[in-house]
Amino acid sequence: MIDNLKKNITLVIMAAGMGSRFGGLKQVESIGPCGEFIIDYSIYDAIQAGFTKVVFIIKKENYELFRDTIGRRIESRIQVEYCFQTMNTLSEKWEIPSTRIKPLGTAHAILCCREKVKEPFAVINADDYYGKDTFVKASNFLFNMTDKNHYGMVGYFAKNTLTENGDVKRGVCKVKDDYLQEIVESTLENVDSKIIASPVVGLSPFAIGDDTIVSMNVFLLTPSIFDYLKKEFAIFLEQNHHDIETCEFLLPSVLHSAIKTGYAKIRVLKTESCWFGITYPKDLDNVKKKLNELIKKEEYKKDLWN
Repeated sequence: MIDNLKKNITLVIMAAGMGSRFGGLKQVESIGPCGEFIIDYSIYDAIQAGFTKVVFIIKKENYELFRDTIGRRIESRIQVEYCFQTMNTLSEKWEIPSTRIKPLGTAHAILCCREKVKEPFAVINADDYYGKDTFVKASNFLFNMTDKNHYGMVGYFAKNTLTENGDVKRGVCKVKDDYLQEIVESTLENVDSKIIASPVVGLSPFAIGDDTIVSMNVFLLTPSIFDYLKKEFAIFLEQNHHDIETCEFLLPSVLHSAIKTGYAKIRVLKTESCWFGITYPKDLDNVKKKLNELIKKEEYKKDLWN
């Protein structure tokens, strides 16, 4: 059972990615009228929804950048913690090549924050705009958790998660009776008015419907996930040590395994929210336009934190 710590809920933000397709550190690209990042709007929405702590998962070399920008803006409003995604976190048995720059994956990122998170928590990406409804649904679920292995996921309709500038990585979900049955990491792209999903591993490309539920890495978890991640990470390294230069330990894949083995069940909370984000440099102008529209509708202040 979840104890009284359920009154505290944490937002874990994965911000250690390289932004290779964007061509820079897109997590700290200014998109708001007063220099705000996308991450500012996620944190603002999370605070409004009742989250009590933010944990940033970052690269150690980016600590001062995060602390002096977004950290300073929010530290008077919510508890802030930082943890570093390092190559040697629980990987000492296998030598990670010095030539590898890209982090070891989203599941490894979550494993890196295990000492900072002792309460139910939500996971998001730093460079995605999720919409207010996502954080309301997430907080309601986390506040009312009663089973430490009963997780959640906020699911998006595929049509609401695309960019005109190329493909995007999403988890294509099979859902039954509001519970996640299967998740296939794929790239999605609009081709001739159809959404084509191309699985990252194994399967051939296939068409999906506009209302197919996809994962945007918004998972609602408890600290029980850390023991499972640690066990699975050891297996992952054993199986992939010959490909250690490029392999990735991905959270959707681990959660899919947790479902199949019976370790956990994951309830899917559907949202009508529309995603936007900076996957490609050409996305930047569109993101600024959409954000200005939200400001005109008075969903956000022009100067978000003042």
